[in-house]
Amino acid sequence: MNPTGSSTGASESNLALVGAASSIGIRPYDEGGQERALGRAPAALRELGLAAALGAVDLGDLRPGPYQDRVRTPGQVRNEAGLVEYSRALAERVAAATAGGRKALVIGGDCSIVLGSLLGLRASHRRVGLVYVDAHADFATPQESTTGSAASMCLAMAVGRGDSPLARLHPDGPLVHGADAVVVARRDQEEWYGQKALARHGVLDLTDDEVRRMGFVAAADRALERVTREGIEGFWVHLDADVIDPDLMPAVDSPVPGGPGIDELVELLIPLAHHPRMLGMQVTIYDPALDPGFRAGRVLASLLERIFGAGQATNPDALHAVNSVAGAPAGSPNRPEDTRG
Repeated sequence: MNPTGSSTGASESNLALVGAASSIGIRPYDEGGQERALGRAPAALRELGLAAALGAVDLGDLRPGPYQDRVRTPGQVRNEAGLVEYSRALAERVAAATAGGRKALVIGGDCSIVLGSLLGLRASHRRVGLVYVDAHADFATPQESTTGSAASMCLAMAVGRGDSPLARLHPDGPLVHGADAVVVARRDQEEWYGQKALARHGVLDLTDDEVRRMGFVAAADRALERVTREGIEGFWVHLDADVIDPDLMPAVDSPVPGGPGIDELVELLIPLAHHPRMLGMQVTIYDPALDPGFRAGRVLASLLERIFGAGQATNPDALHAVNSVAGAPAGSPNRPEDTRG
């Protein structure tokens, strides 16, 4: 593991920033077979002023070992051994970030970082909840996944589904019980994401259509009902950038048409982020290599500032990006239709 970065000096801050600079949990780009640039996302968002805007203690980046499985073995998880090692190292960083009652903001990276994040929480919490805000269910098994990307299986692994050491990271059982998890705003249709198994494992599934019918504030209330029940000591929030309308956030690996805009996500996420039992949040799948000019990055930084800051974005460039990025091209010939399943 390669830790980098340092504190901003804001030692009194109640928010700690961790960079999970990893893309070993997702398949390479289709063209050329190169590792995806998701590991550059933490640095890109720092360059846009995110840590300073939030006044966060910056605990630096954690990088994984080299990408091994550019060609997938059928029925196996790509880079499985490396992901086990990385998850355990990230768990130590998240445990440090949340020490003393601080909240953590973990910037990924691909979605499989949720395993390390939850493992870190379990060091001091016997039972945690999970709010999984994502355009995809990420609930496949290694046999169901068409790509072998852990990012397409990580929620399943977190609840103990699937034959992989990644589904058995904690000695006492799953990282999170299915009954303590909720998926919010998914709109995937492909069966290889494992969404049909969500109910069987007790996971509350609030699809994008359902969220729109009830409203985003009501969806936040439903999620909080699930993850703040008696016996749950705190909860984690996973935010995949691909949940955002791809007209605003094109720089993701598997965009799905539709999805919430920035104001709608603020309505959903502020009640979660400011709840006293929220332990932290992770943000995943933003790919700077698919974002010429970092316009989508500014949208994401603005969203996070609105969630964790004073309730509104203060960076004029970020505000302008929210208003102007709609319809922006993806900007990369490597951008596939779907790479996670």
